[in-house]
Amino acid sequence: MRSNNSAIVTTPIAVPTAATPAGDRRKGTALAFLGVLAFSGSLPATVYAMRGFDPWFVAIGRAVLAGAIALACLKAARLPLLPPRDQWPAYALISLGVVFGFPVFSGLALDLGASTAHSAVVIGLLPAATAACAVLRAGERPRPLFWAACAAGAAAITTFALTRGQGTANAAWADLLLVGALLSAAVGYTEGGRLSRDTPGWQVISRALVLSLPLTVPVTAVLAATTPLQPSVEALAGFAYVGVVSMFLGFLPWYAGLALGGIARAGQTQLTQPLLNLVWAWFLLGERFGPATVAGALAVLACVAITQRTRT
Repeated sequence: MRSNNSAIVTTPIAVPTAATPAGDRRKGTALAFLGVLAFSGSLPATVYAMRGFDPWFVAIGRAVLAGAIALACLKAARLPLLPPRDQWPAYALISLGVVFGFPVFSGLALDLGASTAHSAVVIGLLPAATAACAVLRAGERPRPLFWAACAAGAAAITTFALTRGQGTANAAWADLLLVGALLSAAVGYTEGGRLSRDTPGWQVISRALVLSLPLTVPVTAVLAATTPLQPSVEALAGFAYVGVVSMFLGFLPWYAGLALGGIARAGQTQLTQPLLNLVWAWFLLGERFGPATVAGALAVLACVAITQRTRT
């Protein structure tokens, strides 16, 4: 009997190099930006969802919704539900990072009172964190300026958090949770981008979600039975967005873009995410932020831009 893994259909994608056609690099950057655009609505949508559901239910339940879609897609394509066993460690890191880590940490931070605008600035260091993970995984030797810019970005985030966090215990915990969220996302993005060089990105995120279902389904069932549920139109809309778009659809162009354009180059599109988050916070939630918030976001963008241009 043939192994199910023999049915895996992949489209190998060469590791992007300087010799990669410019058209492919531009296409990868455009795809990655579509992913960033989808992710930029995650924080406001989470706020909407938590107006009717418990933060833990939103964080874990969204993975069940996305996992059901992923399972249906793999079944429709007649592809194996599980990856080869030698790739399970990488898929475990993806699951820990983007299926569990980022949703849980960011949701709890918002529940503790962190505004969407404040969260956007703290998470603005995500591109540098992703680049650092890519450096470690790819064995590159970055210039000292790369690490200096990372340190400057971390200092900017720390200063912003300490001066704008109002000095409360909840604010301090919220900032720590946001740091956990950005580190989780960085790990998940890097591992997913690596695997997407040989396996289509939609299959990568789909299998990560399916592998997580044995844990996410029972946990969600327990949370549904033990936490208050007050579904309203805005809560359901927010939950649908984070489950369908943030947890699944956004990863399709994102992982494809990282694989085609390179994690370093295509990852630069994350530079736009803090500003996009601020726009959505103003437009959807009516949040108002002063010059200090904008200055903090721009400072982080400057540091991250340096890291992207001095990686090797």
